[in-house]
Parts: sequence; C-alpha cells; structure tokens
Amino acid sequence: MKQVVQNYKSGELAVLDVPVPGCKPGGVLVRSAYSLISTGTELMKVSEAGMSMLGKARSRPDQVAKVMQSVATNGVPATYRKVMGKLDSYTPLGYSLCGVVEQVGAGIDDVKVGDLVACAGNEHALHAELNWVPKNLYAPVPDGLAPRHAAFGTVGSIALQGVRQGESQLGEVALVIGLGLIGQLVVQLLAASGVRVVGADPDPVRCELAERLGAAACGDPASAAVEAAVAELTGGHGVDQVYLAAGGGSNQPVELAARLCRDRGRVVDIGKCRLDLPWNAYYEKELDVRFSRSYGPGRYDPEYELEGRDYPIGYVRWTERRNLACFLDLLARGSVDVEPLVSHVADFDDAVETYQRLKDGDLKAVAVLFRYPGQTVETAAPEVAVPAVPARPSTARAAKTPVRLAFIGAGNYATSMLLPHLAQREGVELSTVVTTTALSAANAQRKFGFAEATTDLDAVLGDKSIDAVFVVTRHSSHAELTRRALLAGKTVFVEKPLALTEDELAGVLAAVEESGNDRIQVGFNRRFAPLLQEAKKRFGVRTGPASLRYLVNAGRLQHGSWYLQQGTEGTRFAGEGGHFIDTASWLLGADPVSVYAVATTGNEDLQVVLRYPDGSTATLSYVTTGAPGFPKETLDLVADGKVLRLDDFVRASVYDSGRKRWVSSRLPKARDKGQNAELAAFIKAVRTGGPMPVPLESLVATTAATLAVQAGLAGGAPVSLARTR
Repeated sequence: MKQVVQNYKSGELAVLDVPVPGCKPGGVLVRSAYSLISTGTELMKVSEAGMSMLGKARSRPDQVAKVMQSVATNGVPATYRKVMGKLDSYTPLGYSLCGVVEQVGAGIDDVKVGDLVACAGNEHALHAELNWVPKNLYAPVPDGLAPRHAAFGTVGSIALQGVRQGESQLGEVALVIGLGLIGQLVVQLLAASGVRVVGADPDPVRCELAERLGAAACGDPASAAVEAAVAELTGGHGVDQVYLAAGGGSNQPVELAARLCRDRGRVVDIGKCRLDLPWNAYYEKELDVRFSRSYGPGRYDPEYELEGRDYPIGYVRWTERRNLACFLDLLARGSVDVEPLVSHVADFDDAVETYQRLKDGDLKAVAVLFRYPGQTVETAAPEVAVPAVPARPSTARAAKTPVRLAFIGAGNYATSMLLPHLAQREGVELSTVVTTTALSAANAQRKFGFAEATTDLDAVLGDKSIDAVFVVTRHSSHAELTRRALLAGKTVFVEKPLALTEDELAGVLAAVEESGNDRIQVGFNRRFAPLLQEAKKRFGVRTGPASLRYLVNAGRLQHGSWYLQQGTEGTRFAGEGGHFIDTASWLLGADPVSVYAVATTGNEDLQVVLRYPDGSTATLSYVTTGAPGFPKETLDLVADGKVLRLDDFVRASVYDSGRKRWVSSRLPKARDKGQNAELAAFIKAVRTGGPMPVPLESLVATTAATLAVQAGLAGGAPVSLARTR
C-alpha cells in the first residue's frame, strides 16, 4: 500500500510503498476514503523538517532538553547515534480520516466490514491507504454524512474539547484568536451553543468566512475593530472566554486575551502559540488559564487508546471517542458545516506536490483533503426530491372588491419594493400589518395606510375578511408561515425562498393537500420584468437545445447583515438563488432535472450548472468577489443561431445569424425587475379566482433545485432532481 512519509533530517516528502498493517485484536483495518491535512499542525512539522539542524533545535527546545539529558546519561557518541538515527528515518503524517472497515479484529462487535468510520490519532489515522485503528480511536459515521465531511472528525474533536474546557454558557460572549481550521470550528461550535463570538485574525478572508459561519464580528487583532466589537457586545465588561487557536512565535494573542477578557474570565489554549503570560494583567483580573489536551480524556493514555479500556461515563462524560462521535452527530444534523472550510481536494497520488504548494504558499487553504483511489465507499448519486404537487380541488374563489391584504413583516424589501406598488393600487385595501415589534408595525401603518397594525399573527390568520397574506419575514420563517396561512384558507404571496430544507418544502405541500388550498405565489419577479418579457418575445420560439449563461455579481454583504447567519437563515444562495433559477427555467420553458455546483474557497463564488429535459443547460455564476461598479446581472441565451442578451435590466438585445436584429432603448437608472407586474398578476388572480401567475409545480421545482445546490457542494457530484409521485 502507499503512505505519505517525511524524513525529518532532510525534509524529504515521499509517497512510499509500505507493507499492509495487520488487523490486530481490539481494532479494525480501515481503507481510507478521505484524509484531512491539518494546515496548522502538519505544516508546522513539514516546515521544521526543512530547517537546518540549528533551526530545528531552536524550534524544539523541549527536544533539545531531552538530548542534553541523554548526553549526561549516555555520553555524546551514543546520544549522537541515537539522535541521528531517529532524524534520518521516515515518519508518518496525518491524524484525521474517514474510511471503510475492511477487516474486523477479535473483540470488536460495534462495527462490521463495509461500515464507514471516522478515525483519529497520529499513529492510526495516517495519510495511508490502509490503517489499523484501535476501538477507542474510531467512531461509526451517521447515515447520510458525506465521507469527506466525516474526515474532519479528529480536528472537530480538538475544537470541541477546547470549547468544553471553556465551559461556555448560553448568552456569554467569547473571543476566538486565530481563525484557521480549528478556530473556524470553534466559532461554529460556540455559535451553536448560544454563545456570541468575536473573531480575531489578520487575514480578512478568514474573518469574513467566520462571520458567515456564525461569528458576530471579526477583525484584525492589531486594529481597533475587535476591541470595539467586544465592548459593544459585553457592555464594556470584556468577554467571558478567550480561545487561543493561533500559532506562531508572537506573544500578541495572550496579551490581547488579557486585555479583552472580563474579570475572572477564562482563557483556553487550544493551538500552539507563545505563552509568555503578562503576570500583572493576568493576576489583576485573576484569569483562569486552561489547556485543552488534544481530542479529550483518554488522549496519550495507552490503556485507553491501545488497549480499549473505556472510562466510565458516570465519571468521564466526554472521552476522546465520545467527542469524536458527538462531532460527527453535529455534522450530520447540520449544526456544524465544514464544506465552506474545504479549500482544495487533491488526489492521494499528488500528496507530495500538495504539501509543497502549501509550504510555498502557492495553495492558500483552510482545509485540504486527500481523496483516495479505489475506495469501496458505496455512495448513491446525490438526489433531492421534487415533491409531487397534490391533486387539488378547484377551491379558488373570486374576491370581493377591494381585495383586502395583510402583511406579515414590514422590513426593507417589503417597504421599498412591494408596498409602494400596492399602496396606491386601485381595488386594493391594505388591511393589517403584523410584525414582531410594535413600532415597526406602527411605522408601516403610518407610511402606507394600513387600517390596522398588530403583533397578533393568529388574529390576522383568523380574520375571514382578509383575502391574501404577504409573508415578507426572514427566510427561516417562510415555510411555516406559508403553511399556516394556507391552512387558514388564505392566498399567499411569500418572498423567496419558499423553504430552506426538503422537510420544510414537504410541510408546505402537506398543508396544500390537507386544506385543498394551492394558492401560492413566490416572489420570483424577474420573469415579469417588461424588458425581459419583450426580449423573450423577440427571440421567438426555440426549436433546439439552448445554452444560457447568467452572471450575478452579488457583491459583499455589509458587516452585521442577517444574511450571514447561515445557521438559522440558510446560505446566501439559498435565500436569493431561486430568482435566477426561476428566470432560467422560464426562459427555457422547463424545470431542471439535475444540478451540479462547485465553489471557490469558502464557498464565496458559486458555479451552478442546471440541466433540462431537452438537453439545454444553464450556468449560473453567483459571485461575491467582483468589482462593485460592474452590473449585477447579465444574461445570455444562445440557441438556433440566435442570441438574447440582457444587461442588468437596463438594455436587452436579440441577434440573429450574426446580425443585430433588435435592441431595446436604454431605460432610466431605475431598473424595473418586474415587481409591479408581478403584483398586478397576483392581485388579478386573487380578485378573479383565476390561475396563479406561476404554476405551483414550477415553484416547487425551483425550490428543490435551489436546495440541490447545497447538496451538490457537500457531495461534490451532480444532484438528480427526482420527481416523486
């Protein structure tokens, strides 16, 4: 079999052919599927190996002390031979992987051949095709968790043990110094525990990534931003805990920890940074300094790790193995997301080149995975269900005039893009606005003339005089509010997205089936834009398959935007991507059958390829790193010797056989993206009882395709959109 090794004397890295390890009692033989490079710990070892002998000695004073003790005991010649023999040997790399059990040793009854397991340990979870792993250093992978994500189990356990040492409590504020791989995981674990997190790292890309993964604020530790964020979140008292997840030789992290920690706060060292504690600062605040030892209790205990002797749960709740299993469970339930941390996936055969690129700085990465050849992991093709729309009795009724509307939510989009079009519309009465805060409801009532303002949602849904309800709240509440409004017999206009999960989508359709009410419109307004409608008409009927390219220059989010709260509100694409999928499907006249998605480091820029039944394809480039002055949306549709081009809803054109056929007049700066026409079509459907502007089947298909993007990023393969019956 092949294994990655390094000669610590010369610094040479190699992939060697070595014997297959035997399957000893008390453990299992595991064939690797994915292993994770720790860009902190492992790169430190790789860098040290490339140093001179003097450099090695300076970087490892602990080892120098051992050498000096050996000299005193055994003399210089014997010590020299011992040290040089050890240095001039190949040593393994790696300590976190996921693979398939290939053989089960005596005494093992919790897994069987073919099971997927996550493995830990710098002697047992190596970058090698096969590893023998003792019982307490592996854990079964929960159903549905991708192997590439389970490979994070060990580093996740390190982060989890650090958080446990901090003894965080709901409502506390924590500072994480160092936003590398471990720091990013600590941020997510704290946020999932109800702790508000401030991150500190000199790399702005890592700061932005941490904010997207749950941090309240992040910044350069040398700037005033971190201190200001801590002061704001803590009322000037300082954070409850500081987690040192940084490396290097600077003493800045421990000094910053002392400055920003509250009186009698806790400082937890997880990484390997310099720890020259400023005595006065730590003494005056009586700071509690704690160390987090690797993956948890059991680490470095040979009776636990090698002999499989567990600690009783009544005495040691979270052991090394229980931490590993807990982190895998958090991954499986979506409480922690490691996909945005994956910077690069390399074939195992390219291991040496990958390490060299990391060492030289050519490959900037938070986490890098090795993918192994010939793995026997049986993974079905990723699939997202497109639920069948229930058979619906014709329950639509014509509304009296005026049509009475209620709004649930009155945020920026509702007050800037919807209500101005409705407030002066003939035949429409703004009946009631309901919000979670009394003042926002009162403001909407004053500005737009609602008859009533309230915070009582049940009263609105129970008011039989209200014909239609607009759901314009945060994304996480859309599906549930839509479901309740349908069951109450209301026609519903819900802003995108309709749902953030497959279960939420199924819940909406269950309400349709239960109530017989299918009167839903999702705010996919671009298909109603007059300019795009005219361009489609000019393009004419299509006979052959088409290629569509849609570039969305979404730009950076402002600091503090709730769109960054991915744990509760879904990803940014989940919230906005349905617009562009709906537009593509409307132009192509069909619903997609598969989705393939790839992303740059940190999932900042997405490339989404949609495939349609007739062979047409649509490529959506959803980017956040472009120039702010470039137009937000540009679209090209190519088929049958013709090209349709849309320039950000300002100008459109259609070309035929290389000759410009039609070009629209340039519109004024106020782009019409179709909201007014969409609302007119919705009000007409409510008033007349006629068909909804967009068939429910299309809304469901677009929502399923949007959900498939995240599934595709996680699985790294095309996702089939399977129609259910």
